[in-house]
Amino acid sequence: MVAVTEFQKIGIGLVGFGLFFLLFGVLLYFDSVLLAFGNILFLTGLTFIIGFRKTSHFFFQRHKFRGSFFFLGGVSLVLCRWPVIGMLLEGYGSILLFRVAPAWSKSTFQQTGQYNKCDRQLSKDWRRYYQPLVKSQHIKTF
Repeated sequence: MVAVTEFQKIGIGLVGFGLFFLLFGVLLYFDSVLLAFGNILFLTGLTFIIGFRKTSHFFFQRHKFRGSFFFLGGVSLVLCRWPVIGMLLEGYGSILLFRVAPAWSKSTFQQTGQYNKCDRQLSKDWRRYYQPLVKSQHIKTF
């Protein structure tokens, strides 16, 4: 069992409140004050959970530079009261940083490919069976 320190417990609470304020800020049509408060709480809570050194190391790794740039740039734009553009940049940066997309995209694209195969087969069957009927009745096809 992992021992959780008091600082980490405080950090979990700060991250939870930060995510709550971010969600509430988005639900209230991108309220810039709530979004800024949520961003500050989230980043502070992350620092409390994993420590200052690990947080700075996480954001400033060479291969995560682009994600960090977009994420922290979005945070700074939200703090400068440009919430919509800031949240878009934050979202793109968090996808690059935390690699959320590849976890579900592979299975989704495989399933989509299977559905496309079915659609192509159905369209071939339609052409084979129903196209002669349509041509014999002199009706335009698409």
